[in-house]
Amino acid sequence: MRFLLSNDDGYQAAGLHALARELAALGSVTVVAPDRNRSGASNSLTLDMNRPLTVDRADNGFYYVNGTPTDCVHLALTGLLDEMPEMVIAGINHGANLGDDVLYSGTVAAAMEGRFLDKPALAFSLAGDAPRHFDAAATMARRFIERLLRRPPPPDLFRNLLLNINIPDAPLERMQSFCLARLGARHRAARTMSMQAPHGKTLYWIGPPGDGAKVGPGTDFHAVEQNRVAVTPLQLDLTRYDGMEAIQGWMSAAGFHA
Repeated sequence: MRFLLSNDDGYQAAGLHALARELAALGSVTVVAPDRNRSGASNSLTLDMNRPLTVDRADNGFYYVNGTPTDCVHLALTGLLDEMPEMVIAGINHGANLGDDVLYSGTVAAAMEGRFLDKPALAFSLAGDAPRHFDAAATMARRFIERLLRRPPPPDLFRNLLLNINIPDAPLERMQSFCLARLGARHRAARTMSMQAPHGKTLYWIGPPGDGAKVGPGTDFHAVEQNRVAVTPLQLDLTRYDGMEAIQGWMSAAGFHA
């Protein structure tokens, strides 16, 4: 198996290195990751013609790019690599990607770009504000992938989805089983922080995400709280099909088709 590995914490991140070591036991691993922390980059691509992307290579063979996680996967699958990977894996993210986190996560976006470009894709994250158990998380990630390779899902399963996998920050012996979970939700994020700079300009920092709001049984929040590994399928097609008829009726009544 040939794996493409990326993340949003940068090519020097502990989670990326731990996952690369574990995946090496299952096949060949190519790492293409951002040159620095790009958390929260979501699905952004660098399209400014005046700011071309550059690719460098670290002493350990990892490629690093002066762009976003999506840039990294896009470059890798559309011209950078001579040999095409068979699966795209993002992570291990430093911190959870639970509930609405998936809207902003560069790690989830890296996996999503792989799926857009027709590769099965997984995103792994380690929960916690300052997660520590990256080796345990990498072991759980390898176990998941081993089972996936040993008993492959139906060929069309990954056609319109990727798997978002959140691992509790716990030693391996305290880790519970994998479980299917839906996205929970957070409370509204904290207020933006500001400070007056010496030259008179106001500086702003985005506040931290809110605590869990919808965190009951069956959610990814609840699973991780129980030291279980939460596996959540995310769909790429964002169309709200059950709203099509209602919107059609409203548009007709409002005269949009006149």
